[in-house]
Amino acid sequence: MQTVLLAAGEGTRMRPLTAERPKPMLPVAGRPLVAHAAAAAVAAGASRLVVVVGYEAAPVREQFGDEFRGVPVEYVEQPEQRGTADAVRTAAPRLDPGPFAVLNGDALYDERSLSTLYDVAPAVGSYRVDNPGDYGVLHTEERGDETVATGVTEKPADPPSDLINTGAYVFPGAAQDWLDVEESERGELELTDVLTRACERTDVRAVPFDRWLDVGRPWELLEANEWKLSELERDVRGEVHGDADLRGAVVVEEGASVDAGVVIEGPALVRSGANVGPNAYVRGSTLLESGSKVGHSVEVKNSVLMAGATAGHLSYVGDSLLGRDVNFGAGTTVANLRHDGEAVRLRVNGGAVSTGRRKFGVVCGDDVKTAIDTNLNAGVKLGTGATTTPGESVLRDR
Repeated sequence: MQTVLLAAGEGTRMRPLTAERPKPMLPVAGRPLVAHAAAAAVAAGASRLVVVVGYEAAPVREQFGDEFRGVPVEYVEQPEQRGTADAVRTAAPRLDPGPFAVLNGDALYDERSLSTLYDVAPAVGSYRVDNPGDYGVLHTEERGDETVATGVTEKPADPPSDLINTGAYVFPGAAQDWLDVEESERGELELTDVLTRACERTDVRAVPFDRWLDVGRPWELLEANEWKLSELERDVRGEVHGDADLRGAVVVEEGASVDAGVVIEGPALVRSGANVGPNAYVRGSTLLESGSKVGHSVEVKNSVLMAGATAGHLSYVGDSLLGRDVNFGAGTTVANLRHDGEAVRLRVNGGAVSTGRRKFGVVCGDDVKTAIDTNLNAGVKLGTGATTTPGESVLRDR
C-alpha cells in the first residue's frame, strides 16, 4: 500500500520544543516520533512512503534517506502549510494509480489496528475518547457485520458520540481527483472534506484502533514516551559500575555510562553518550538522550532529557521535558504536583489548557540555563535560551 506520511508542520502547540525542529522529529523512546509512524506503516504493509515535508525539512530527510526498513522513500515539499488536503495534493503527482494510505507523522498507531485498516480499504481509523469535542467526531452506521463511516463533524459543541477520527485513512484511487477542496473556517484545506466525499461515493469502513495517540501538545509527548518506553526489554551494553542498581526494563546503550550508587528503575532508556551519577536516582518512564547528564544526587522521574541536557548536581526533575543543551544549576527543583487534586494547566497558543495530569512539571526549550537553587512551578514553560537568577522561584512562563 503506497502511503503518504504527513510531516510538514511546525507544531505550534508544542512550542518551545519546536522552535528549532519540526514536531515529527521530537524524541520518543530513542527515535523521532515520525520514525514510529513510519515503522507502524511498514509493519502494516506500506509498499512505499511519500513523505510530505515543509518546516525544517532537512532533519526529516536525513532520518529516512532513500529507504526505510526495505521500503523506498520519496519526498515532496509543501512550501506553505495550508492544511492536510493541500499536503496530500502536493504528494499526489508522486502516487501511482490506485488506493493510497495517509498517516500523520506526529501520531502513534498500534500496528495490528493499522494492518486491519490497510486490509479492509477504503477505511478510516476510529478511536473512543473522553473529550470528543476536541476532535473530528465520526458518524457511522452498521451495514451487516461492518461499521461504515458516513461523515465527520469537526470539534462539535455537542458531540453525538465519543468515536473520533484518528486521521489515518486508506482512500480509493479515485480520491486523487477529490483533493481540490474549499478552505475551512480555520482557513485550511482539510482532508476531512475528502473523507466526506469518499463516504458519499463508497463504503468507508470505520476501523476501531486498539491504541492511538495524537502527539500535539507537550504532555502528549510525555505520554508517547511512556507508551513506547513500556515496550522496552532490558539490555545493558554500556559501562555500568558494579555498585549501580538497575531494576526492571532498563536499556543502557553502548557508549553510555552509569556510575556508582546509581539506582535506575525501568522502564528507562540511557542512550549512547549519556552519563548518570554518581548517586543519582532515575525512575518512571525516563528517556536520557545522547550527551545528556544526570549528575551527583540528582533525581529524575518520568521525564525526557533531550540531547546534551544536563541536571548536574542536587536537583529534582519530575514529569518534565528538557530540550537540547538545557543546563539545570545545582539545587534546581521542579514542582510537579497539584495538592488540590486538579490537573496541572499549561499555556498552549496563548491559553491555559488542562494537561489532564495531576503530576506535570515543566517544559524547557533548547539552551535554557537555570541558576543555583532555582524553583520551577508546575506547568511553567521556559522558552529557548531563557535563564534564571540564583534562588529565583519561577511561577510564570518566560
